[in-house]
Amino acid sequence: MKDMVPGNDTARLLADVTAAVDALATLKSDAVAALAARVAESSVDAEQYAAHGVAWVATYVEALTQMADWAQRLGSDDLFGEMEALLLQIAFGEYAAQLAGGIPMSQGEIFRISELGLETPASVANLARGNTASARARLTDLMTEREGIASYGATGLDEEFEMIRDQFRRFANDRVIPHAHEWHLKDELIPMSIIEEMSELGVFGLTIPEEHGGFGFGKTAMCVVSEELSRGYIGVGSLGTRSEIAAELILCGGTVEQKAEWLPKLASGETLPTAVFTEPNTGSDLGALKTRGIKDGDDWILRGNKTWITHGGRTDLMTVLARTVEGTDNYAGLSMFLAPKTRGTDEQPFPDATIDGGEIEVLGYRGMKEYTLALDDHRVGGEALLGGEEGKGFRQLMQTFESARIQTAARAIGVAQNALDLSLRYALDRTAFGAPLATKPRVQSKLAMMAVEIMIARQLTYFSAREKDADRRCDLEAGMAKLLGARVAWACADNGVQIHGGNGFAMEYPISRVLCDARILNIFEGAAEIQAHVVARRLLDIAAKG
Repeated sequence: MKDMVPGNDTARLLADVTAAVDALATLKSDAVAALAARVAESSVDAEQYAAHGVAWVATYVEALTQMADWAQRLGSDDLFGEMEALLLQIAFGEYAAQLAGGIPMSQGEIFRISELGLETPASVANLARGNTASARARLTDLMTEREGIASYGATGLDEEFEMIRDQFRRFANDRVIPHAHEWHLKDELIPMSIIEEMSELGVFGLTIPEEHGGFGFGKTAMCVVSEELSRGYIGVGSLGTRSEIAAELILCGGTVEQKAEWLPKLASGETLPTAVFTEPNTGSDLGALKTRGIKDGDDWILRGNKTWITHGGRTDLMTVLARTVEGTDNYAGLSMFLAPKTRGTDEQPFPDATIDGGEIEVLGYRGMKEYTLALDDHRVGGEALLGGEEGKGFRQLMQTFESARIQTAARAIGVAQNALDLSLRYALDRTAFGAPLATKPRVQSKLAMMAVEIMIARQLTYFSAREKDADRRCDLEAGMAKLLGARVAWACADNGVQIHGGNGFAMEYPISRVLCDARILNIFEGAAEIQAHVVARRLLDIAAKG
């Protein structure tokens, strides 16, 4: 493949990637079939490495498919320019090369399709030559000419979404970015004034239906908002996650009365919620939860220990997952509660006598703080049981996973974009050996790959959001978006520190914060290993059903 520099044939590039998409689909099917044959003789757990590798293969295939679709849509709207062509060429070049030579599942784990007895199709292998030094250099040159724009390359979204982006980009630039690093260094809670402004902008009611006081936007709008707020500071971008999870729980599983009581308050920001699911020593194994919900007359008493409770102090409502069905030790005995609490202050985060909390000191993701909670016979009314039914808690929580993972992928894109913005500005300003860093080939390569992978993750995330907005099951697509987005955020942050050199290791430089913030994305909302396992199981299930 020739480099896509001015004057070359973009139509040929579009034709090549379109042809490759069919071959990629076949490669994905063959990989899933090979895994299914292995699993038939053992189990998914026994074949974990291969299963997770196939999950990554499928993620790459879907990501490249969505990049090809993005390019075709831009071409139809006459928006497919030189920068977009370079992004597409390098994206297919790099990911096709990795499909052929090995996909990094983590820093020390490379999965190769040859382990499944497969080879890369010729049409894909041809595209693998597209990620060249000259292509990366040209892309970086174009980026330096347009430094400071919202995204390098057209996003492919409608004008309505770009107007939303502009609004929240201005808010992040004016109200968040100037203060984010100080909040991080001082380990301070995000000021209430910022939360109040976010309420006025409609962040907390963005996807809540209008009849319940929200704006009724879909998940694509949620992605744009989360992306821009997280570009400013992941803590600010994650404030909306609390309300998103709580609202989704109530919309999907709540009674009419619960919807009327809580959704308008969540939408307005009057009520700030926190998710109280995880327990010490259980992690992702929610079926092993020990916290009890004990019936006491018309009330319930909540008793147990929870951990990793984000923004637990300065909130008014806990969504608590607890075991209510006697004699169970699995998911079937869990119920969800909408448990009111007294909003705490910086000085006294947990004023209720029945709630004892302790702060968990963390490297990053500091603006909301993390806590352990001890629920010591915390009493709630009978109306607190979500949906009015016991034993439905895990199923109710599962219904939120698609939206939560889409939103996490969008947060990851925002963090990655922040890393790119900081790194490009530093590379332009910093001179070494008589020339700006941005002219050095290795720096150019890092900057170019950051922009390329951000666009890949962005298109995969927007696709999952569109599927959700169309009311189609998208746990597979959401899982892939989260899996890839988290890795991209970490890679961008790590490369950003490298571009900064020694200064990147200094706490005074914001890129050091971005590195800490990016690391959590591969852990929460489903660690990368759990996420890959879920994707693999879903792929096998789809294949089995034909």
